[in-house]
Amino acid sequence: MTIRVLLADDQALLRATFRILIDSCDDLEVVAEAADGAEAVDLTRVHHPDVVLMDIRMPGTDGLAATSAICADPDLQNTRVLILTTFQSDEHVARALRVGAGGFLGKNVTADELLGGIRTVASGDALLSPAATRSLIARFLATPDRSDGPTPRVLENLTPREREMVVLVADGKSDDEIAEEACLSPLTVRTHVQRAKTKMEARSRAQLVAIAYQVGLARPLP
Repeated sequence: MTIRVLLADDQALLRATFRILIDSCDDLEVVAEAADGAEAVDLTRVHHPDVVLMDIRMPGTDGLAATSAICADPDLQNTRVLILTTFQSDEHVARALRVGAGGFLGKNVTADELLGGIRTVASGDALLSPAATRSLIARFLATPDRSDGPTPRVLENLTPREREMVVLVADGKSDDEIAEEACLSPLTVRTHVQRAKTKMEARSRAQLVAIAYQVGLARPLP
């Protein structure tokens, strides 16, 4: 199945470069391009892409506001947002993950990393490099944001096993790694994680991680 991608970046040359790269793959295609966040939201509602490759810093409506609008739209629940940023520890990236972005990449990634990232996010997995995740958690995700963020009440309906799975996901482990550690099958792990996402109203695996730290279920190592 072909993964349909929407490009959102204010630099036309960069969009053209990404289009050539993505369209060169048999399993990927660019369906639309946007030069700012407002256009990205409008075109996403028209084309319903599988992945929006979103630059976080654009004039007018920026990538953060656009990501929030896309992730809050129930008609776009199958669209994933992959954030592109110059700074992987940018506070705006943490905020984007909180509202439901599927992951982020630095703009200095290789072509293979970019293509792999699109495929990863399209599959529903989180794209968070271990080093960047540790920095993000230490600086932002572990800092309570009670003004508009989730509260510990989102944990009330989780089973003990689901809590365990969320903590392991927040630790950066893959389903296969969790399965080995918990002596479960990968399919069972995915089922527990999916149920936890539903109960915690997490749009993506990345948002599940963000919520886990925000409400204190997971804690950063010293």
